Amino acid sequence: MKNKTAKILLVEDDTNLGIVLSDFLELSNYEVVLATDGISGMEFFRNGDFDLCILDVMLPFKDGFTIAEEIRAKNQEIPIVFLTAKNMEKDKIRGLKAGADDYITKPFSTEELSLRIEAILRRSKYSILKSELPVVFSIGKYLFDYNNHILSTIKGEVRLTRKEAEVLRLLSINMNKLVRREIVLKNIWGEDDYFMGRSMDVYITKLRKFLVDDPNVSIVNVPRTGFKLEVR
Repeated sequence: MKNKTAKILLVEDDTNLGIVLSDFLELSNYEVVLATDGISGMEFFRNGDFDLCILDVMLPFKDGFTIAEEIRAKNQEIPIVFLTAKNMEKDKIRGLKAGADDYITKPFSTEELSLRIEAILRRSKYSILKSELPVVFSIGKYLFDYNNHILSTIKGEVRLTRKEAEVLRLLSINMNKLVRREIVLKNIWGEDDYFMGRSMDVYITKLRKFLVDDPNVSIVNVPRTGFKLEVR
């Protein structure tokens, strides 16, 4: 038997769909743990070592948004994908703000799900940490340690989330140069669309707050074009 490529937590209350997806993912060489409600899903997460979480939004006892927030409180690194029958903008934005890496609206094909999982795992920390690009950056009065996701400031250390660290690293590599929006989205989110763009803007806002103590450092927004990490 081949080695499993990744261990996935699947939380889906539709029994038939859960079994179908679980069987498909196992046939695709993933190890899958299936939960049918929010409470058991979090229990599995606490006691397991997963590489990816796939969460339905509408779940008994505890919804997918709540689970994602609890997962992010314990683990900032693990990728999260939402499955939902909803197709409303506010639900997608809430999911992305809760820490989702992707959002798939039912009905969807198993091939689409498989391709999205592969894309997310490719850009996860396991492949990123193998990169030969710089991992420590001096940004004005700050020192950014990408590997450990730590931004050292005059007030102490700030621990960044995975995506915050990825965005800051991309800007730092191109310090004082324009980085186009589509480059950030395709390199970190995997695709360039409206909802991913809204998520990216949330992360840019967070990074600006972390860098506010040095007036010589700023993340400049170039309207409809991209961003620039300016260090004067």
